[in-house]
Amino acid sequence: MTNSPSSSRRTFAIISHPDAGKTTLTEKLLLQGGAIHLAGEVKARGQARRARSDWMKIEQQRGISVTSSVMTFEKTSPDGSVITFNLLDTPGHEDFSEDTYRTLTAVDSAIMVIDAAKGIEPQTRKLFEVCRLRSVPIITFINKVDREGRPCFDLLDEVADMLALDVCPMSWPVGMGGLFEGILDIASGRISRPQGPSKEFLGHVDEGATLPEAVAEELELAQAGYPEFDIDAYRGGDLTPVYFGSALKNFGVAELIDAIAKFAPPPRPQPSEAGTIEPENKEVTGFIFKVQANMDPMHRDRIAFMRLVSGTFKRGMKLTPSGLGKPIAVHSPILFFAQDREIADSAEPGDIIGIPNHGTLRVGDTLSEKNVVRFTGLPNFAPEILRRVALKDPTKTKQLRKALDDLSEEGVIQVFYPEIGSQWIVGVVGQLQLDVLISRLEAEYKVEAMLEPSPFDTARWIKGSDQALREFADFNMMNLAKDRDGDPVFMARSAWDVGYQQERNPELTFSATKER
Repeated sequence: MTNSPSSSRRTFAIISHPDAGKTTLTEKLLLQGGAIHLAGEVKARGQARRARSDWMKIEQQRGISVTSSVMTFEKTSPDGSVITFNLLDTPGHEDFSEDTYRTLTAVDSAIMVIDAAKGIEPQTRKLFEVCRLRSVPIITFINKVDREGRPCFDLLDEVADMLALDVCPMSWPVGMGGLFEGILDIASGRISRPQGPSKEFLGHVDEGATLPEAVAEELELAQAGYPEFDIDAYRGGDLTPVYFGSALKNFGVAELIDAIAKFAPPPRPQPSEAGTIEPENKEVTGFIFKVQANMDPMHRDRIAFMRLVSGTFKRGMKLTPSGLGKPIAVHSPILFFAQDREIADSAEPGDIIGIPNHGTLRVGDTLSEKNVVRFTGLPNFAPEILRRVALKDPTKTKQLRKALDDLSEEGVIQVFYPEIGSQWIVGVVGQLQLDVLISRLEAEYKVEAMLEPSPFDTARWIKGSDQALREFADFNMMNLAKDRDGDPVFMARSAWDVGYQQERNPELTFSATKER
């Protein structure tokens, strides 16, 4: 490992099913890293103590994460080097697969949180598939072992079978639920013990304590039956180290931070049209994986989140976005801690910086000094739910258009403008995105709108020669629309419709994804 500043960066995400304890774990990691001083328990009453990483109104009402936020903290490792952690909080809710997918393109490793009572749930699996596409290394954290849960072997075997990963337990619970007596660190033999009426871990560690007979037997079986930890297998995405713990009671949190510092890879090369770009490359390059409007309700702001891929970024530098073609000066880049922001003077590969802008930067844009590089792998997905937008007050058409453009830039929705007819159509991947759309239209843009059923079931981007597109349009004008980039989209009434048109128009391609 080199000693370049970027090798001290760890950019990672936490993935889980809703309610497995992801937001609680995020807070505890930040607390351990010294980034916050009060962990507002997610269920704590009162506005001031909501989870800091869930800041949008609908998130606070429902106690779920629906946007991805970025948090940075530092920790000194035992050998004295300072490691900077960039934690990306991903939406656990199933409907936010697109935003999550794009967030996972910006990380180098991930922590998968599993509820000890429930095991692997559908959403964990879906997110894991995304990690596998990019072979992102995964550390597994089995949470809530201080409550009644399933036997450890069941959980480990489920991870191994369902996700086709080798598992390697790094810690082991001494009893579960009512019999919970702490967590054993397998390598050192130390046991972290619960203390006080709340049964929390307050720093009391037992050196060389004797284990209850049942636990000692389990441990012997586990060490014989599961492979040893191998860092290359882990970094290749074939093996996952497993930690048991309870985020709420602080068990296993410090061990997770140490594991990420010790095992997780430093910034990885990123795929681009001209081959992979290495972090050691001198030219400053990065890509926008998320745009968030109105994070601060007092200021109508819009922040583009950029993952720096190579070069050392300095404040005031001129970078050219691929979508714009002309350079912009980045005067006030931001480093994040949930809603608290600091102006960054410089950033290294692996860092995530926020760039305030007025709609010039969009998801999928590549920023670079020379405007030659184009990063790939940030697609738009064909929507699974389509709705017409109807205004309650027809005079607000202009505000609605701006709001829909803003929100589609963020990737919350996609908007389609039909060639015939005046009602715009919004497309989303999951139902909850529609609730977020209506809630944000009202809260942030003061636009009251309703969603009506649309005659269409799905959408496909169409590509082909100008003549083929013209001929197709003559017959299918009723079913054509443009997306916000002006690209032609075929609005299909059913999946059968898509297949039928593909057969009739072999010279056109009907695509369910579109590179941004």
